[in-house]
Amino acid sequence: MRKTLLLRKLRTHSSSTFLAPLKNNAKFHHFIPLSSPKISNNPHIPQPQDPKVAFSTASLPPPEWIEPFTDISGVVSSPNQRQLEPSIWVPRILDLLDDSPSMEANLTHYCSKFLIKLTPNFVAYVLNAAQIKSKPDTAFRFFMWADVGRIKGVFDQFKKMGFVMTVNCSNSLIKSFGNLGMVEELLWVWRQMKDCGIEPTLYTYNFLMNGLVNSMFMDSAEQVFEAMENGKTRPDIVTYNTLIKGYTKAGKTAKAMGKLKDMETRKIEPDKITYMTLIQACYGENDFDVCLSLYHEMAEKGFEIPPHAYSLVIGGLCKDGKYAEGYAVYEEMSRRGCKANVAIYTALIDSRVKSGNVEVAIYLFERMKSEGLPPDEVTYGAIINGLCKNGRLDEAMEYFKVCRDNGVGVNSMIYCSLIDGLGKGGRVEEAEQLFEEMAKKGCTRDSYCYNAVIDALAKCGRSNEALALFEQMDSEGCDQTVYTYTILIDGLFKQHKNEEALKLWNMMIDKGIAPTSASFRVLSIGLCLSGKVARACKILDELAPMGVIPENAFEDMINALCKAGRIEQACKLADGIIDRGREIPGRVRTVMINSLRKAGNADLAMKLLHSKIGIGYDRMGSVKRRVKFRTLLEN
Repeated sequence: MRKTLLLRKLRTHSSSTFLAPLKNNAKFHHFIPLSSPKISNNPHIPQPQDPKVAFSTASLPPPEWIEPFTDISGVVSSPNQRQLEPSIWVPRILDLLDDSPSMEANLTHYCSKFLIKLTPNFVAYVLNAAQIKSKPDTAFRFFMWADVGRIKGVFDQFKKMGFVMTVNCSNSLIKSFGNLGMVEELLWVWRQMKDCGIEPTLYTYNFLMNGLVNSMFMDSAEQVFEAMENGKTRPDIVTYNTLIKGYTKAGKTAKAMGKLKDMETRKIEPDKITYMTLIQACYGENDFDVCLSLYHEMAEKGFEIPPHAYSLVIGGLCKDGKYAEGYAVYEEMSRRGCKANVAIYTALIDSRVKSGNVEVAIYLFERMKSEGLPPDEVTYGAIINGLCKNGRLDEAMEYFKVCRDNGVGVNSMIYCSLIDGLGKGGRVEEAEQLFEEMAKKGCTRDSYCYNAVIDALAKCGRSNEALALFEQMDSEGCDQTVYTYTILIDGLFKQHKNEEALKLWNMMIDKGIAPTSASFRVLSIGLCLSGKVARACKILDELAPMGVIPENAFEDMINALCKAGRIEQACKLADGIIDRGREIPGRVRTVMINSLRKAGNADLAMKLLHSKIGIGYDRMGSVKRRVKFRTLLEN
């Protein structure tokens, strides 16, 4: 009866009655997973149930924290007397500390089975037990298993117990503290080793290096590395890999590559981890040629190349527009018996689409499906984008329908590609429907998507609707880009709404959006065709102080005027360019000849070619004057 009562009290008693100096420190809590390997046969340790009859985790109560002592003050004869006796869990946990290879797994499974968690006080009490004090290695293993989140809390008590420091214990501590980023504690152990006269091993140095690199103490890591090079214990492949990892994390890829060459000098063979770390770093810096070189080195040395390496190399080459090289790596991958994944196929498909070869992209798409790899929304997006760019809108809409029918997520990229393609193909109503559908589906409508609809509306003469969408962009917090202004200005000029176009241009400048050559080309041509050539030249002069110097600006205006049959204005503009010293006369003359020829005025082009206009001079007494372009229309 007494034993039953004690057990019931142990399971139900409030934690406030326990010894709990650390009980409210949440960071010390140790979570024990409910699924673990079976423990070894020990008649003193209760064994787990058959998993077939075990309760599901959903029906189990949460694990209970246990303390090293049980409060039995409620069952003693004197109500004023308070007694504490060791918990029944203490001997059971001690029995599990058998120094076997599966000791940690046994502890985890036992705590999982009985739904218990060990408090810091419990761990400290077990470490202080007589049978554990004589087994420092076992004590360290239990100490590390107890909980990485509360090691620092128990560590202070551990140091007071006077355990004899051994190289194995030191290595375990340095490794654990390094993994946790506890550099101060790691260095304390390192100093204790020196004070105790313990010679560090290669493992010690590597654990120390790893801890310093994980916390990005790269200067200290380099010093340790140099000490190894000049000492008895020389760096091995693990040491080099650790330092290379640190350099790549710090963005010092050049130093990492230098260590690879250093390995070759010192006759240390790099391994798969070395190459994978460097390939990942080079990919992150868009240095895809070096990725390819490292891949070839791996292949020459006979390493098994993991799929992730193929993904990085093929994806990088395709991203760089080097489809042929990427496809060659893909074929080599297939010959080696390594199957491509969705990411690799998507990279190849996207690369083929961007180079304009949609047929090959579709072939790869079908091959991917035949190999049992279901395309995702990114793959479908690449195919749909390619079809839209090539004007194959009906096929693109079929793929779009397949996405929706098969439950493939339709992302913003797919919508934007279709809206842009339909708009450029004159199917504006369908583009608008998809634009509205995007909002209903919760897809983000970015500047690219808005610009596609605005462009479609502007090109079909629906400038008022385009301007309404322009205002909607602002209200939705979507950036109005220079391209947005460019397509609206172009549309307004084509509808002869010149003043509105100029207002938009001024609005763009006032907002601090820098114009591009394309935007000025649209403005200047619009002004020239509306008879405001001087205004276009004035705006061009205003752009120079802003650091914007559009290339071929005068050439575009001359071409536009000649194409519109306004040869006289083109000649005046050409004379003005030379008088202001904007261009050399010979180049302006060449531009005029080409513009006249393209506009169908071959006779005027030939006349200009055989004349001295632009490059010759007339003399009136002692005065020498250049022959003006406007004389081209005389006689």
